[in-house]
Amino acid sequence: MKVTELARTAGVTAETVRHYTRQALLKPSRDPDNGYQLFDQRDLERLRFIQRARTLGFSLKEIADILEQADQGDSPCPLVRDLLAARLPQIHARIRELQALADRMERAMNEWSRLPDGTPDGHSICRLIEQTPDNADACCAPARKSS
Repeated sequence: MKVTELARTAGVTAETVRHYTRQALLKPSRDPDNGYQLFDQRDLERLRFIQRARTLGFSLKEIADILEQADQGDSPCPLVRDLLAARLPQIHARIRELQALADRMERAMNEWSRLPDGTPDGHSICRLIEQTPDNADACCAPARKSS
């Protein structure tokens, strides 16, 4: 099948198929008559695997490493477990950061709903932001890792 047929069958865009091919995640054969890329059932299964891995948060580099191990006949399962085990604490930390941001935003919205609008006067741009404490729960500072 051609790029568009593979894309349609897998439920992705043709550009996604082309991108994965450029990244060497998919390795189509070439039609000797016209040079078109030709994909087979194995490519479709590989594409579906890539999509599943993406939904689990794996990067294309990580997916390439997983596929390389599998292509060499080695089980990539230990690598997959290690990658997720390393990533999960990062995801939980990011969720906490986002929850803290949402809390700050809700507090700001509640406080700002009672304040009048201001007009920029050369000394002030937006009073709402300017009157927010600099340390508003470490508003913009990245979360520090505990040792």
